[in-house]
Amino acid sequence: MPEPVHIAFLGCGFITGVHSRHLRRLGSGVHRSYASRDAAKAEAFRRRHAGQQSYGSYDGALGDRDVDAVVIAVPPRLHLELAQRALAAGKHVLIEKPACLTLADYEQVRAARDESGRVVLVGENDHYKPLAVCLRRLLREGAIGEMLFAQFTTLAKRLKAAADWRNDEALAGGDAFFEEGIHWLHLANSLGPAITTAHGYRPELPRRAPDTRGKSMLVAFRYDNHAVGTLYYSRETPSLLRGLRLSKLIGRDGIITFESNGGFVLVRGRGMPRLLFPGMRDIRGYQAMYRDFIAAIRGGPPPQMSLEAAMADHRVMDQVYAAVEPRER
Repeated sequence: MPEPVHIAFLGCGFITGVHSRHLRRLGSGVHRSYASRDAAKAEAFRRRHAGQQSYGSYDGALGDRDVDAVVIAVPPRLHLELAQRALAAGKHVLIEKPACLTLADYEQVRAARDESGRVVLVGENDHYKPLAVCLRRLLREGAIGEMLFAQFTTLAKRLKAAADWRNDEALAGGDAFFEEGIHWLHLANSLGPAITTAHGYRPELPRRAPDTRGKSMLVAFRYDNHAVGTLYYSRETPSLLRGLRLSKLIGRDGIITFESNGGFVLVRGRGMPRLLFPGMRDIRGYQAMYRDFIAAIRGGPPPQMSLEAAMADHRVMDQVYAAVEPRER
């Protein structure tokens, strides 16, 4: 049996709890520790998630020789500095997405990664979720023939509290689409065909407390196989079961209709119609993501969600916002 990988979380907020619950399901091959600027909070997370250690500072975790890797789970504005410090300390790094605010920041992290020889994985769990794996396979197999259109829809009413750091667009790196919609942009950009051009349209709605950030975006894009698509994103629109929506991939020989979050996939194309259930056990892909990270740490292939893959998404994101007029403050 290989030695357990010791992973320390830098930041003890909501997303660290999500990661921890999935990471525990991987068993005894992973040890978990928690670092926060609030020592009591770090210790509370350690107890709650059966961790090894708690640290009252990020430096405490970075300076612990027993820690193999860190998860950077703090607001995006802080990612670059912590990633550089972690790599300089010889740690492997998983950075929550969006990993960086600019392509120049990505280049700095890439240079630090290459110098350190450590693994960097960008925490795009949606890349690993069963829905994405299923859609990539269907397109590879030619289930609908040549793709013509793609339509992705993710609408839900999920407002943040007034004190939530996401309301500070400087700290979050941008509005809701930049901070959270990037996961859906990656899904659209990762199925095989790559997005070459994109244009964003943001409805200018009144800002209302408690969640005052921009929360809606329409993206129109073209793929390198000449197909075209749209992404409808909103976090201020009521939706059945707080997010149940349908999306489609349309080809010359059929249509793939899927529940946007991964509940089911209906294929009507070559052959008989098929109703597929990609999988509920790891529906959000966190466990598969960590298996990829740990395998890379142990000397396996580079992680699927590399810095380079995230940079490809960021280039598309830059195109989206180049067409969006700045919001008036």
